[in-house]
Formats: sequence, C-alpha cells, structure tokens
Amino acid sequence: MKNVIVIGGGAAGMMAALAAAKNGHQVTLVEKNEKLGKKIYITGKGRCNVTNDCDTEDFFKQVLRNPKFLYSAVYTYDTYRVQQFFEEHGCPLKVERGGRVFPVSDHSSDIIRTLEKELRNTGVKISLFTKVTEILTQDNRISSVKVIKDRREDLLPADAVVLCTGGCSYPSTGSTGDGYKFAEAFGHEIKTPTPSLVPFITKESFVKDLMGLSLKNVEATICDSKGKKLYSDFGEMLFTHFGVSGPLMLSASAKVNDQIGKENLYLTIDLKPALSKEQLDKRILRDFEENPNRQFKNAVTGLFPGKLTPVMIALSGIDPERKVNEITRAMREEFCNLIKAMPLTLTGVRGFEEAIVTRGGISVKQINPSTMESKLISGLYFAGEVLDLDAYTGGYNLQIAWSTGYLAGSSIE
Repeated sequence: MKNVIVIGGGAAGMMAALAAAKNGHQVTLVEKNEKLGKKIYITGKGRCNVTNDCDTEDFFKQVLRNPKFLYSAVYTYDTYRVQQFFEEHGCPLKVERGGRVFPVSDHSSDIIRTLEKELRNTGVKISLFTKVTEILTQDNRISSVKVIKDRREDLLPADAVVLCTGGCSYPSTGSTGDGYKFAEAFGHEIKTPTPSLVPFITKESFVKDLMGLSLKNVEATICDSKGKKLYSDFGEMLFTHFGVSGPLMLSASAKVNDQIGKENLYLTIDLKPALSKEQLDKRILRDFEENPNRQFKNAVTGLFPGKLTPVMIALSGIDPERKVNEITRAMREEFCNLIKAMPLTLTGVRGFEEAIVTRGGISVKQINPSTMESKLISGLYFAGEVLDLDAYTGGYNLQIAWSTGYLAGSSIE
C-alpha cells in the first residue's frame, strides 16, 4: 500500500483518486476550492456533457493535439466504461444529438454527487480548502507534498503524486495554471497555454445589433488572408456583443487557434446551405414577382430572422426603399451571394475566462503514455487538462480527463 496524493478535485482528479484507491492504496484528494468538481458544475451549461457515445476509433479524430498519446488511456477506459460507471452507481445517462451524453436529470451536480459518494465508499480522504505549495522529492522520487490549510503549513508523506490541476480556462473555478509551475520545477517542458473552444471577436460592429441571435443549420467557412480554407462545418452559432459564439464557432476556434493570433481570418456564413445559388435566386425572384411594387426592405423579411433582416439589407447596398421591380438581375445575384457567404472578419478570440478548455500545457513527450507517469521523476503522474491535450466540443475533453485520470490512478503499483 502506498500513500498517494492526488492534487486537484476535478474530473481527472476524482477519477484518478478512485482508481488508485481501488488499487489498494491510501489516497488523499487535495482540492484548494470549497468543493469538488467546481468546473464540472458549469460544463454543458450546467448539464454536464459527460462523454461522447462514439466508436473509440472515431474519438481520436476529435482530438486536436497528440491523439496518439491517448491510445493507451482511452482504450483502457473508453466511453463505454465511463457510461457504465455512472449508470452502475445510480446516475442514469442519455444520449443526445451528435452522440453527446448527459445525465437524465440534466443536472451536473448528479455527476459530482455520484463521484463523491464512490470516493467515500472507497476510503479516499478528501481535503478541501487545501493549497499545495510544493512537491518534494528525494533521490529523484516523490517523497512528500507541502500544503497550507487553515493558514497552517503541513507536510504530507507521499509515495506517488497525481497532478490534476487543470489548465487556465475558467480561472474562477480554480484553474489558474498551478500545475505548470510544479511540472516546470522538475524540468518538464510547458507548451504555451492558449484559450481554446472560445468565442471569436469580430471587426464588424453590426454584431452588436444581432446580439443574442442564434442561427441553426448554417455553414461556416474560415479562410486565411490568402484564401486558404482552414475550417468548414455545419451547425449552430450565436451572435454576441463582441463577435460570434455557439458550438460551431467554438469548434472552429480550436481548429484555427494557431493562426488567429497572427493575422485576421475571414469567416463566411452560408445562411441557406440547403439551397444552391440558383434555387435561392428563383425563390427571391418568385417573391419579388408576387409583389412587384413592394419596397425591398419589406420583400425580404421572410428570408431571415427579424434581427438579421436590417443588417442584411444594409450589407446588400440596395436602397431599402427601392421597389423590387427596379432591382436588376445583377443586384439580385449579389444579394444571393451575400446570403450564401455573409462576411465577417475575425480579429481574435476571447480570454481564458470564457474558454471551455486550455490548449497547450505539459508536453506529453516527457510522460509515459502507458502509465501517465513522468519520465523525469519517479512517482509523479499527470492527468486531465494540465496536459497538452485538447479536443472539439461534444464530451471529448471530459473523456480525456476520465481516461487519463483512470490510467494514472490504476498505474500506481
């Protein structure tokens, strides 16, 4: 039996603590917050997108950084085992569009409650309001962990430490990059952390007029300044007072993360992806012919949601008072082009406060993928978002946390 200290009570930390305890070790889970799973509470808009019910092979296609590193972790503890764990411990799940898995109750608190109950059942000691200040080693092996609780400093003996401190996203939940400092002190390389799965900032000010407008079933395409296509997909998006957000845009941010800081990128939105330009033109022409004396501003209201209509009219350059029988074919074609490719300029992304995950972190090159143990320090393990691993939205990032946490905890011998 070993003394195992798990630092960080998030998804990866709780799973690592459970796995180590079930492996027969004496486990202490140290969390600086007042409760466990603080970030889990807000995931999936408070519903908690636990995992994704996809085939394991398909899972790796959703991982943006270092998918091969995850082979051992994910095959050891895949989505089916995650779902089985929660179902067997009294938290029924359901699968929604895109394979997203949620608790039937739609309450993330049920996921945390299930984990907490099992932690207590397996004898894990939970130490809240406890801040780790230093991880100590002797002869290149983990020896103890220095903590502060109730303003008192204490030294916890440790044969193994699992570092699950998260990244930098949502710092209000306690993810403030502490783990990077600990890892760096032992010689681990840190890939620069940047916000990922995060809303875009746009150059155009008209987005303020569209704030709160959600568009479903649109196609978004992002190109660089040379016209090279960087991203294209269908889905749902949302206009904000500063730019664009929603599932489609968050996934796009993960894909173009490296480019967005270096240059402006160009987003076009196909508002009518189900129609070709020819079909769209025929529909508009039909509307015009039915009411040839109507003003342009009144003839196109059926094409868009209310908030979007005045913006599209302004972007078209057509006089809103102009009668539709005075609109030329060339003007109509330009309007069709606008609907099929509404333009926006992406100038940057929002900060860590709004990022779902962190891109970057502890380099996986110095970690054994079969155990999650450091190649530099014996007895030091890593799991979760603190690592240089990130994926698209849809439950994939939490699956990374469950898988790496389980493998780290169960690898301690």
